[in-house]
Amino acid sequence: MRHVERIVVLALDGVYPFELGIPSRIFGAADGRYEVVTCTVDGRPVRTNADFSVTVDHGPEALRTADTVVIAAIAPARLVEEPSDELTAALGQIRPGARLVSICTGAFVLAAAGLLDGHRATTHWQVADEFRRRFPRVSLDPDVLFVDDDSVLTSAGAASGIDVCLHIVRKDHGSALANKVARRCVVPPLREGGQAQYIEQPVPEPSATSTAATRAWALAHLDDPLTLTDLAGHARMSLRTFARRFNDEVGMSPGRWLIQQRVSRARHLLESSDLSVDQIAGEVGFATGTSLRQHLHAAIGVTPQAYRRTFQATR
Repeated sequence: MRHVERIVVLALDGVYPFELGIPSRIFGAADGRYEVVTCTVDGRPVRTNADFSVTVDHGPEALRTADTVVIAAIAPARLVEEPSDELTAALGQIRPGARLVSICTGAFVLAAAGLLDGHRATTHWQVADEFRRRFPRVSLDPDVLFVDDDSVLTSAGAASGIDVCLHIVRKDHGSALANKVARRCVVPPLREGGQAQYIEQPVPEPSATSTAATRAWALAHLDDPLTLTDLAGHARMSLRTFARRFNDEVGMSPGRWLIQQRVSRARHLLESSDLSVDQIAGEVGFATGTSLRQHLHAAIGVTPQAYRRTFQATR
């Protein structure tokens, strides 16, 4: 029988309602692969950071049964220097080997319990300095959407919680299911964890010409050896203007974005086709199979053969 992953979400006093609902919405759309339950440290209702409380059906005992534990974001004003005895006891029920996930300020909870010591992690950029002050044993990267450090995953604010949950679905079951979940939830199917967390000007001025049409064109021509000159020419902009506007809209350079899209397409083909590595490299615009191997390893730390074996076994 197919294993159903049990996700237990811990709601603490001051929880953000939006972030609290993300795991249930994303994992609940994954064709029955996950079961999501929500608990509090004592089984009683908790106040959100909005004008209402939430009532849950489970207490801390649910954490004993979790394959994955998600700590939802809480208002920064509710963050305390030391976890309460109740919280410490609740976290102590998490069984060894369980996957740990935090959304936004939930990283403070994991770090305060010592569960992030020695790990790479992220949190919302606005509280990064405070996080560093409190938890010097954690290697913090405040510039990314999420960090996957083996069985410990941390994400930045709000929508990056969606990103990390989709990443988990993709990691567990492949891009086809993750894309299906994204379509059901009407969210972008993939924003790589290394994408910039904070973009100074995410929406161009109304008079500015967007690079969106050129990005769509590039995705339809990934197998071509696209250059910055090609992209700027399609957008009818100078190289300098295009590069600046692209970075304003996407949060990264055109070259880095192209590599991410090519790696993403290659991952899909490795999962869903029997094409050779060299053939896939040609399909996605890498000059050689060696180039594909290098970029895939840089992105996710595995070879194409290892990646394919993993997801063929999953299927």
